[in-house]
Amino acid sequence: MTPKTHVEADPRFCGTPEALSDGSARVVLETTDSMVVDAQGLVHGGFVFGAADYAAMLAVNEPNVVLGAATSRFLKPVRRGDRLIASARTVGAQGRKRDVEVEATVNSETVFEGTFTCFVLEQHVLDEVGSK
Repeated sequence: MTPKTHVEADPRFCGTPEALSDGSARVVLETTDSMVVDAQGLVHGGFVFGAADYAAMLAVNEPNVVLGAATSRFLKPVRRGDRLIASARTVGAQGRKRDVEVEATVNSETVFEGTFTCFVLEQHVLDEVGSK
């Protein structure tokens, strides 16, 4: 299956799609020095969340999917050089709304859990806002 959404996402920041099927996706993020926030090698949580969000978008895999809300839990730290795997699966659909659960792991240990509320729009979100 080919990604229909977020096709220009930079894998250095969001991860690389490793698996994609109807209603599920897996993204791999190789953490780097650019993501580190301190001398001990802690990776900023925004990169973890970004990979999880990207996996959620790919699980929906509609051209005009956007994030509406998210609940998330950061369970363990992620370090420089870690290989983060974000696995997403769609668990509910009602109209344009999709509920997606995401788990991110490092070395098979869960470091992040989240539920993402996504919406499939009829047109691109920036087209709805209008041009400035």
